[in-house]
Amino acid sequence: MLAMARAMVGAPKALLIDEPSEGLAPMIAEQIFAIIRELKRAGTIILLVEQNVHAALDLCDRFYAMERGRAILTGNAQLDKDRAALIAAVAV
Repeated sequence: MLAMARAMVGAPKALLIDEPSEGLAPMIAEQIFAIIRELKRAGTIILLVEQNVHAALDLCDRFYAMERGRAILTGNAQLDKDRAALIAAVAV
């Protein structure tokens, strides 16, 4: 949370956020995602790298699934068919 606060102090136009929920309790992770939602609403451009597919899809406009450094799937997070394709592609 401190890293998020530091990033917001400068009122950036764009942010690269890498795995913001990694190692956090679910309740804290949801607070982080709420902050990211607010940043998006305020017009901040956000590039988010996140393994929690459902949380990421709720935040993003577009997605890119990566495997070994290559994009294997891309889509519109607002389209049910694209969301389903992503979830099917990354399901373990």
